[in-house]
Amino acid sequence: MMSLPGEFDAAASLQESIGRRSHRTWLGWLVSQQTFWVSVAAVMAFVVLSLASDVFATQQNLFNVTRNFAFVAIIAIGMTAVIITGGIDLSVGAVLVLSGMVIGMTMNAGTSIWVAIPLALGASLLVGALNGVMIAYVGVPPFVVTLGMLSITRSLAMVLSNNRMVYQFGPDQPQLLALGGGFVNLDLPFVDVIRVPSPVLFLLVLLVIASFAFRWTRWGRYLYAIGGNERAAVMTGVPVKLVKVSVYMFCSLCAGITGILEVGWLGTVTTSLGQGMELSVIAASVIGGTNLTGGIGTAFGAVVGAALIEVIRNSLILLGISTFWQGTFVGSFIIIAVLFDRLRARGAND
Repeated sequence: MMSLPGEFDAAASLQESIGRRSHRTWLGWLVSQQTFWVSVAAVMAFVVLSLASDVFATQQNLFNVTRNFAFVAIIAIGMTAVIITGGIDLSVGAVLVLSGMVIGMTMNAGTSIWVAIPLALGASLLVGALNGVMIAYVGVPPFVVTLGMLSITRSLAMVLSNNRMVYQFGPDQPQLLALGGGFVNLDLPFVDVIRVPSPVLFLLVLLVIASFAFRWTRWGRYLYAIGGNERAAVMTGVPVKLVKVSVYMFCSLCAGITGILEVGWLGTVTTSLGQGMELSVIAASVIGGTNLTGGIGTAFGAVVGAALIEVIRNSLILLGISTFWQGTFVGSFIIIAVLFDRLRARGAND
């Protein structure tokens, strides 16, 4: 079968691109990764703040920083999976409060924590499934579906609690408080005992599982295939619709887990919980190297992005700068991250 000139040129360009990539050194590859530079920025910010403030490097402050960033990072891992497929989920903050309200209200009624946790996670998964079905099977844009679900889900949380604060969680309250507000002592040689917050342990487990799933499983390969070229993925037999539903369920599950942990940490739950959190979560994913157009992203990058955001937030407080500037810094980092990705893509094509 005779090849057309256009096909020959495209094949030659592809081979040339592969050749350039295969001859790059590992150092060149590392320097080209956005996650690497974000990690460098986070380390530099840590060092500068340790020198500029006597409080930042204290054990109590680092304990608070790691616990707070873990909440954002857990959801950011789920958000990264969604963005890799070319989607977006604006309902994560509302799913967080719904999960927290379900476990809070059911335990307040005397239900065991081992029953309340599955109910809370089940409610989160249901929201994710509805998002996925509407997007994958009905064809409604992700932005529209998840924006509408944000309002619906937070409204359901208000109805469930009658818009009141819940702070009594029945006989299993100590277990819930230990789940989100507890810690594990890490005894290392030559240093004082380090307290590791419980949410960080959940984050580490999720990070390992998600990194493995993204890199080594068929599901992970499907995510990148859909985000890279959805039409080509369909033609090669990828179950695009089922994968999209699973991705939104995974993202909602991450938000549901975070809701349970935050209630355990705060010892109370209100309908304002998680409000505006979707911006921080999306920012963490994008800053960590996830491409908003899909096809690129890692779980580790999302965690690094969340860490950088929390270090910035904490530094504003310690340096006496108004926290109103936080949005300016986060927004600027998002723009810089997108510009960096565009420049990197342009350089790869040259």
